[in-house]
Amino acid sequence: MPMDAKQAGETRAADVLARMRSDIVSCNLKPGAKLRFETLKDLYEVSFSTLREALSRLVAENLVVAEGQRGFVVAPVSLFDLNDLTDVRVLIERECIRLAIERGDDQWEAEIIATFHRMDRLQNRLGSTYYLSEDWAKLHGTFHFSLVAACGSPNLLEIRQKLFERAHRYRRMSSQFRPQWRAKDVEHKMIMDAVIGRDSQTAQDLIDRHIRETTENVIAHASHLFERPVERAPKERSGILAAE
Repeated sequence: MPMDAKQAGETRAADVLARMRSDIVSCNLKPGAKLRFETLKDLYEVSFSTLREALSRLVAENLVVAEGQRGFVVAPVSLFDLNDLTDVRVLIERECIRLAIERGDDQWEAEIIATFHRMDRLQNRLGSTYYLSEDWAKLHGTFHFSLVAACGSPNLLEIRQKLFERAHRYRRMSSQFRPQWRAKDVEHKMIMDAVIGRDSQTAQDLIDRHIRETTENVIAHASHLFERPVERAPKERSGILAAE
């Protein structure tokens, strides 16, 4: 294959991957929706092979579920998954921040301040729809990573990053469906000030509250997107029950 054609194909594949990821995160492709190749081919104007490659990547990102011979579906969201993810994230984030405050130096502090400044300025320019911006989302992730970057444990940071990325769809749901503006810039500054001030307990409590507030908002305003528990028929009074 000529190099130009190969590069064009890679660019097209990266583009459809980004578009599909965005459509899933924004709920344009709703949780649990069947991903039919014919429909997707027309929607994204790409070949079946490019679609399959993108879907395989999204499976690895836990945004799509492969159902064997039945094809692919958008990964469902559920109350159990949200609460479990939240509890584990809080556990990891608290420990990462504790260690970072204990071990961080002046350069670490300077990077936090610089990242917050860039994120805050971009949010001010974007206005109330800042959460729709991929540029802001990247800076938001960079800011949260900067808070814990000095923790000193590559394995802990890797686990934390995977959890943070998994939570992105829930964060977007929180922003998209909440009825009132959330002053996240104020929350971020409070967390930053506590971290820079080496107030470990306050910093841990603030990041805990920051994560759980998003979860509470998703439950309150976006629970219509949750996967419903399977209703089980009551057991007949036979077997174990009959032996009571």
